[in-house]
Amino acid sequence: MNEFYEGQQFVGMDLHRRRSALVRMTETGEHLETVRIVNTRDRLADVMSRAGEAPEVVLEATYGLYWAVDALAELGASVHLAHPLGVKAFSYRRVKNDQRDAWDLADLLRMGRLPHAWIAPPETRELRELVRHRAKLVAMRSRCKAEVHAVLAKGGVWVPMTDLFGVPSESPRRVRAHNRGLQRTDAGQDRPERGGP
Repeated sequence: MNEFYEGQQFVGMDLHRRRSALVRMTETGEHLETVRIVNTRDRLADVMSRAGEAPEVVLEATYGLYWAVDALAELGASVHLAHPLGVKAFSYRRVKNDQRDAWDLADLLRMGRLPHAWIAPPETRELRELVRHRAKLVAMRSRCKAEVHAVLAKGGVWVPMTDLFGVPSESPRRVRAHNRGLQRTDAGQDRPERGGP
């Protein structure tokens, strides 16, 4: 079969961090090309230049896929995302390799049996990144606060407020009175005084 086939083409892409496998096939399922590429926009554009006008491309939802989604869309491809749970059966096959995965993805798309996942638009991806970054910062702040509380507890330091990092729950006057009571206890009295002046 001529690799410069003029009809509708379906492309399956098994994407990995550094290298990917691509399989091109016709609308009748005839094999046109299988190729492994280094993950660069130029190499991807080179393969897609042989895929005709407006090819249907599918890749599985995986880590770091959006550079490929954006590059394929810029090249005029109609990009589809395979839902990982829908193609989980791939892992139970006797023969499992990147080329076979790419072939099966393209074949499912060609037959209209592909379990689709949603491709988030760039604006949504940007908002997701902001939310993820904020969640990381909040978790970091919580860890730092917990470490401060642990150091104080280890040293037996009494903290006169419920939130060490926020507004005190007790009035400063009552805190001063409590501290005076603690000082008297250290000086020989049985227990600290309660209340304030």
